[in-house]
Amino acid sequence: MTEATTRPGLPDHLSTDPKSPFYNAQVFEHDIGIRFNGNERRDVAEYCVSEGWIKVPVGNKVDRKGQPLLIKLKGPVEAYYL
Repeated sequence: MTEATTRPGLPDHLSTDPKSPFYNAQVFEHDIGIRFNGNERRDVAEYCVSEGWIKVPVGNKVDRKGQPLLIKLKGPVEAYYL
């Protein structure tokens, strides 16, 4: 029960890219779940709850810098700890 009190609050906007200003290492110390359009997603690279979108990789395609190519999907987003 003390584990739940040591978790930081989930931010409105979060990214898995360490170069992003929306990256938060403290949040990633715990397992996070994302529910998008009522379905649980495990491939989310970035999300924003207030604006209602997620970014997910497009297959195994990469951009010219070697980063995964991302597509933005819009819909209701819910972030939670597992």
